Amino acid sequence: MKLHKAIVGILMGLTLGMTAIVAPLPGDQNVAHAAWTQAKADKVIATGKKYLGTPYKFGASKNTTAVFDCSSFTQRVFRVAVGKELPRDSRAQSQKGVSVSKSNLKKGDLIFFKASQTTTSKRITHVAIYAGNNKILHTYGQPGVTFSTFKGTSWEKRFVSARRFL
Repeated sequence: MKLHKAIVGILMGLTLGMTAIVAPLPGDQNVAHAAWTQAKADKVIATGKKYLGTPYKFGASKNTTAVFDCSSFTQRVFRVAVGKELPRDSRAQSQKGVSVSKSNLKKGDLIFFKASQTTTSKRITHVAIYAGNNKILHTYGQPGVTFSTFKGTSWEKRFVSARRFL
């Protein structure tokens, strides 16, 4: 009987010891999730960079990479980089994901803009990917797919909302 109790005690000790090795400590889940999210955000930006200089065309098909409009670009990048399906247009994209404040932007967040910094309308007409370090990755007009500065520019003045998908 003593031998049986000793074996059970040893096995329980090993089981608890192994659980402690495998199970993360409290709070470590957040660290692991942050690293996972950062890796996905880096992949989104790297995928978007592959299209730098690709011409802009309003209404571009989601099935081409020869030209993009702003929302077909974000849709393609998220699908290729992380397998995330986004709606086709910027207004529909702005209704998905998790709302994020401008002061809490993280790499990979989508930022939504109105047409003009002077208008009071909040009608979304443009979407960009926050690339970190005060840069957005997007496509519009003559530059096509490009990086632009966000804070302190007309882009920031046109900000309507941001959403997190990662």
